[in-house]
Amino acid sequence: MTVIKAERPVETDQAAATAAVEQVEGEIRAFVRRDVSAFRRQQVESSGDAGVDNVGSVIERVAKASIGEIDRVMAELANVRDMLRGEGERVQREISGYASLSQTAMTSMKIIGDSLVQWKSQTPQVAQRKD
Repeated sequence: MTVIKAERPVETDQAAATAAVEQVEGEIRAFVRRDVSAFRRQQVESSGDAGVDNVGSVIERVAKASIGEIDRVMAELANVRDMLRGEGERVQREISGYASLSQTAMTSMKIIGDSLVQWKSQTPQVAQRKD
């Protein structure tokens, strides 16, 4: 008998971040494959010091592309951080507004309740006067 455990659903933000990372990694792999295959073709065509220069240029291009991609991801993360801070501040303002509204409603209900108690205590006296 096999027991199957239900997995916990992944949050959408984590899934989106994972997908973005996988996409970036895939793009880097494709870029490296293109450059390495181009390098191999050039290496077959040429020999000697030109091969060393080609390796250096390939490494330099990959490094530049990687650094550029990292900078872009860092900028996106900074934007997300700023957006989350802004949303956090907005939520705090909303909660404060709701707390104030709740306090006002509670005070109003207490006043209405006290007024009803006074009114009920005065109502039997009015009924007895009519009799």
